[in-house]
Amino acid sequence: EEEFKWLLQEEVHAVLKQLQDILKEASQRFALPAGGSAGAVKQQNFALSTSGTDQVKGVLTLQGDALCQADVNLKMPRNNQLLHFAFREDKQWKLQQIQDARNHVNQAIYLLMNRDVNYQFKTGSEVLKLMDAVMLQLSRARNRLTTPATLTLPEIASSGLTKMFTPALPPDILVNFYINLNKLCLTVYQLHVLQPSTTKNFKPAGGSILHNPGAMFEFGNQRYEVSHVHKVECVIPWLNDALVFFTVSLQLCQQLKDKISVFSSYWNYRPY
Repeated sequence: EEEFKWLLQEEVHAVLKQLQDILKEASQRFALPAGGSAGAVKQQNFALSTSGTDQVKGVLTLQGDALCQADVNLKMPRNNQLLHFAFREDKQWKLQQIQDARNHVNQAIYLLMNRDVNYQFKTGSEVLKLMDAVMLQLSRARNRLTTPATLTLPEIASSGLTKMFTPALPPDILVNFYINLNKLCLTVYQLHVLQPSTTKNFKPAGGSILHNPGAMFEFGNQRYEVSHVHKVECVIPWLNDALVFFTVSLQLCQQLKDKISVFSSYWNYRPY
């Protein structure tokens, strides 16, 4: 009993403090404050690359959760024509996945801070409940980075992203940006128009993270088929850090839950 009291009063708070420190580090990775200027977020440039071809090359500029510049060169396979397009100067593209992940981390920190050192845990189940709530937020934060949204091709075509570029994207090009683990990915779809006289059986593609050549869709009274898909990516080191912090934090939560459960099961089954 004394040991369990010590666990509730001392060790639980030690673990909560450790979790807060780790998660504050994780949260700072998302904010990326620039040295010296409070509140400002520094810009970082990343070169896009792929192990396969050099059809798409480019540089992305990331500022916190906003993609503030994208400079992309695309070599068209049909005629080897080189296209260049970049974000308009007045445009930024918010990466919702980063924003959501940061919000979940901050929610986890808020839950931990609500139980400061003076708070007295009375029961093991109270600690388990808190750990479950924190782990839920951390799992959601991690899932937002590891699981990009599935989109249909018409959703990509109607996304505000298509209007971000100068010169404007040609109608037979679609682009999509998303986060996958510690990478920022750009997918470029080249399309060809399906003529009304075509004998192809038209079957619209559903939602997917990445659509394959041959996927069909209808947009603006026109039917299209994906002819080529190019995926390029760049590693964002601080996203890698954040994912490591999430893993360590989830392990700490689980270890504390396991300790509490051992004591609780002993408590429930002790002989009278």
